[in-house]
Amino acid sequence: MPDSKADRFRRLAEKRVNRAIKDLRLVGNLANRNNYDYTSDQVAKMVSALARELRDLRARFGNGASGSETLFTL
Repeated sequence: MPDSKADRFRRLAEKRVNRAIKDLRLVGNLANRNNYDYTSDQVAKMVSALARELRDLRARFGNGASGSETLFTL
């Protein structure tokens, strides 16, 4: 029997959000000045782009509350 829409949402949401969290942590690794050289303008552009995407995501889901869980689960 195929997954219900709710089951498919839960399965994909957990996988995709955990992957996004991992990737954001990797972006955060770029802050290490021992390994990288960057300007405050570059950082501002990067953070702005990420914030814009997060704002768009919230709008698509209707402005849900944000949390700071280590791993995303439903």
